[in-house]
Amino acid sequence: VKVAPFSKATILFDHVGSATYAANVTYLIGDGASVDVVNLADWDDNAVHSVQTGISVGRDATVRFFEFTLGGDLVRSSTNVDYRGTGGSADLLGVYFADAGQHFEHRQFVDHTAPKTRSNVEYKGALQGQDAHTVWVGNVLIRKVAEGIDTFEQNDNLVLTDGARADSVPNLEIETGEIAGAGHASTTGRFDDMHLFYLQSRGIDPTEARRLVVHG
Repeated sequence: VKVAPFSKATILFDHVGSATYAANVTYLIGDGASVDVVNLADWDDNAVHSVQTGISVGRDATVRFFEFTLGGDLVRSSTNVDYRGTGGSADLLGVYFADAGQHFEHRQFVDHTAPKTRSNVEYKGALQGQDAHTVWVGNVLIRKVAEGIDTFEQNDNLVLTDGARADSVPNLEIETGEIAGAGHASTTGRFDDMHLFYLQSRGIDPTEARRLVVHG
């Protein structure tokens, strides 16, 4: 997908039905362009989906990559970002919900190959049911030439029932000390009963209260 310099675009991939599907998608974002990419995986329960996404960000370009993984038996998504000039900005934002027997895997590699670039990675997920399994691996590399960059990556997981497992691995490699900011964070925890009590004390039934907390 080639996006012309100084243009604006919204690109949607909507995956539904039953399939065994592999894809390799590359985005070439021109200088000064602004792009939103939405990748929705709402497959049937028996689908297998593997996708490799490459995003090359031009000078002063902006890209927002939204990923929603809600269905399928096995879904693996890898997203790589690099920069072809200064001032580029990338946001990778994801939401996933795994049910019994489902395996969802998301991996990001942000390669800061130019100075004064920016990245933000934030993925949130919830799991329930026996053998529900999610994997998130975030990698950020700040090269020696990438002075003045700003980056952060975060992954949060909510484990709703016994038998579910969430693996979360944030990685940050820095080759220069001349940066504006860099950090990473990861949380994995069970449902907080205090949240449930707070909502029930205001007249909300337990089922709806759990839905509200997960939605939040």
